[in-house]
Amino acid sequence: METRKFGKTDMKVSVLGFGSAEIGMDSSKATDREVGDLLNALLDEGVNVLDSASSYKRSESLIGQLVSSRRSEYYIFSKLGEGESVGLPYPDWDVRNVRPSIERTLRDLRTDYVDLMMIHSCSEAVLRQGDLIEALRDLKREGLTRYIGYSGDSTDALYAVNTGVFDALETSINIADQEALQLTVSEAAKRDMGIIAKRPIANAVWVRQGLENAPDPYIERLEKLNYPFLKNDSDAIAEKALRFVLSVPYVDTAIVGTTNLSHFRQNIGYAAKGKLPDREILDIRNRWLEVQEPAWAGLK
Repeated sequence: METRKFGKTDMKVSVLGFGSAEIGMDSSKATDREVGDLLNALLDEGVNVLDSASSYKRSESLIGQLVSSRRSEYYIFSKLGEGESVGLPYPDWDVRNVRPSIERTLRDLRTDYVDLMMIHSCSEAVLRQGDLIEALRDLKREGLTRYIGYSGDSTDALYAVNTGVFDALETSINIADQEALQLTVSEAAKRDMGIIAKRPIANAVWVRQGLENAPDPYIERLEKLNYPFLKNDSDAIAEKALRFVLSVPYVDTAIVGTTNLSHFRQNIGYAAKGKLPDREILDIRNRWLEVQEPAWAGLK
């Protein structure tokens, strides 16, 4: 598994990270044993980034239950900010939730620290208040998280980047979601931030339409983008999509979520083929620039 230096941090991250949202979904049919087999196999394959969040339902408790004995082999990237919506005592984005949120995350993950804690997709208006950012910095000073970041998109993410206080940015980058390539990625790179691409295969909406976590905006955008390769079979589309994201300058790791080990191993094989030819990258970028609409902001 290829690794890349993660911005100004001391981490070298695998180019593919595991997104744990799907293992925590109510609709997941995977048993705990199957999830354990999946997580252990990915660690064996060299995946060293497990991306989680307090809002991902059972995901953090599953990680803690099933692979905390291998804690030295992976980095935990987590997120906070939500409150009452995830069972915490105060409204979402209330700074008083920060402490109980990370305490629950550490307890569920069965660890003393996370490697990266991010504010999870809050608005620029919330960030401008400053208290949530300062609370996150306190967690870093205390060693409960080694680094801090922002997970989100569009002008909210741009504001977060421009504060200069964050070590990392997690943002949507894929064939149906390229606003970040024009707006935030280069700005984050100037500050030597680690850059995490979420939704790198656009949630595979070409085969998952109507299922949980298959956003309609991506379906609509791909219909208009009408890339020629969308006429290929699903695996060929997924390969093109993933290799496009891994070809983007400054992207350090791309987060892929699944409950299916064979699907993840397919993605490992795609990543191993390296970047797309320059001509194909340019074709995808040019098509986006030609067709994009003002409303096509990064998808949260």
